[in-house]
Amino acid sequence: MGQTASTFEWKKSDPEAQGIASASILRFIERIEEEGLELHSLMIVRNGYVVAEGTWAPYRAEIPHLLNSLSKSFTSTAIGLAAEEGRLKLTDRVLSFFPEYVTPEIEANMKELEIQHLLSMSTGHTVDTTPYMRNTGREDWVRAFLEIPIERPPGTHFLYNTGATYMLSAILHRATGQQLLDYLEPRLFAPLGITDVTTMTCPRGIHTGGFGMKVKIADIAKFGLLYLQEGIWEGKRILPAAWVRTATAKHIDNGSDPNSDWAQGYGYQFWRCRHGAYRGDGAFGQFCIVIPDKQAVIAITSGEMEMQAILNAVWEELLPGMKDSPLSAMDDAEPNKLKSKLQDLAYPAEASRNSTDPSIRNQLTYQVADNAAGIRAVSFRFGEDYDVLHLLDEEGKQELRIAHGEWADNMLRIGGETSPVSVCGRWVQPNMYEIELRFLDQAYRDIWTCHFVNDSVQMTTTRNVVITPGLSDKLLLPELAGAFYEDRDM
Repeated sequence: MGQTASTFEWKKSDPEAQGIASASILRFIERIEEEGLELHSLMIVRNGYVVAEGTWAPYRAEIPHLLNSLSKSFTSTAIGLAAEEGRLKLTDRVLSFFPEYVTPEIEANMKELEIQHLLSMSTGHTVDTTPYMRNTGREDWVRAFLEIPIERPPGTHFLYNTGATYMLSAILHRATGQQLLDYLEPRLFAPLGITDVTTMTCPRGIHTGGFGMKVKIADIAKFGLLYLQEGIWEGKRILPAAWVRTATAKHIDNGSDPNSDWAQGYGYQFWRCRHGAYRGDGAFGQFCIVIPDKQAVIAITSGEMEMQAILNAVWEELLPGMKDSPLSAMDDAEPNKLKSKLQDLAYPAEASRNSTDPSIRNQLTYQVADNAAGIRAVSFRFGEDYDVLHLLDEEGKQELRIAHGEWADNMLRIGGETSPVSVCGRWVQPNMYEIELRFLDQAYRDIWTCHFVNDSVQMTTTRNVVITPGLSDKLLLPELAGAFYEDRDM
């Protein structure tokens, strides 16, 4: 099965022509900024038209962004396609795909678990299986999952369980002989014109499924529009309509708080929302929000802990501005103000607040103690127009160019992972230098504070979001204490 590659181009429209007030979009953006919520990109689609899109510099719409758990909705889609092709059934037992793992103990533990329970996060586990799978030192995540005790009858208890989504990816691999992204390429990505998709893998090379995918902001919007259109894309059926309705319906209770968008029920790797909406979402504010009653899709990438606050702004600012028919703008003031605002979205690069201590010499190299990032030595070169930080690890030396009062683009390698970053630096005290890094392909924004004392430097890191140790901390620079040992560049 496959579809030809898409030549799709977004149709664009003024908001009022699609029944949404420019003023409501403007209020949404202003509220986001007033509350200090850190969005990276935004795309609003109404009636199939893009009515607003913008990216906060230095982030760029063409750089694929880490989806975190929004990856789960793509994995769910692959399962729906495989079921339509007869490769599997949602009632298939999980163990039927892995007969070589079955022991009496595993059979007793897993005999009732079906694909549909993985999809609805109702496996019967009472703790997320992911930390055990990833941190026991085993390379075989499937075996690790099968050994974790199921304590409640499958289908009766909701627990957000990323290991369950990994198992969906592993089952897809067994059922089709293809990895998740390879399977989706001709069936989903090519028809929608989604390119440059990457993902993480487990130690055995199986795509992780529940996290690790990167796509562009426009691709998140395309995915949402496909679901809004019940599987139709440019007049062709990509997904079964029955699958779209089933996957986004409530299959299990996940709470009772009427004010929480994490307590409105859970579908097949989709969350139900207030106001009749549903969404795929990922940690730190990666959203694909679909509002069927309003024929609207809202795609967002972020680096924000307060995810509910973002959704509150959607419901309280954007939703009231969506009407059932085109609006007549009294004048062009609000539309023009919105256009200007969208063009000027940016996070400023803060300039120095102090001058450099003249005793801090240039081109000093500091040897550092053992650390998780594998950094062996650092050196600094402070210049008139820009500064340079050199980092030495087992793969060699890399240079980080640091701008003053503006952003400098770099590629940064830490802990074996490389990411595009924009960087600026400033002196906050005569002997204290801050380096701000924005990881352009994910949620992280770091501040590296370098405190120079005599012939040593202490480097500490603060991050905008709280990470899960062992899951997403590879790009975090640990505290580095360096003792001066050579008056030269590395």
